Parts: sequence; structure tokens; C-alpha cells
Amino acid sequence: MKLDQFLKWNNFASSGGEAKILIKSGLIKVNGEIETKRGRKLIKGDKVMFLKNELIFE
Repeated sequence: MKLDQFLKWNNFASSGGEAKILIKSGLIKVNGEIETKRGRKLIKGDKVMFLKNELIFE
């Protein structure tokens, strides 16, 4: 699953456009690193963090 889709699926973003803005703004971390590519493919076990919320992709 792509990062932007994951953000929408888990209600971190209400739309693809909002997800894109969050990612491009540097507000999303994957495995502790800021991620700016919305098309990043997540693999099982990746930790996605937004503000103080953390979810693990399974």
C-alpha cells in the first residue's frame, strides 16, 4: 500500500490531496525518518507517525 493511501485509510487525512500536503510538508515519518514521497510503498512492519500518533503497517 502506498503511504498516501495508508494515511486516508487510517483517517490521518480526509482526501488524497490532504495526504499529499501532509507528506510534502514533512509532517509524516516512516520508521523514524521524515518521508516526503507520497508514493512510498509501505512494507509489513513499517511504523508511520503523524504528530504523536503511530501506526504499524500490517
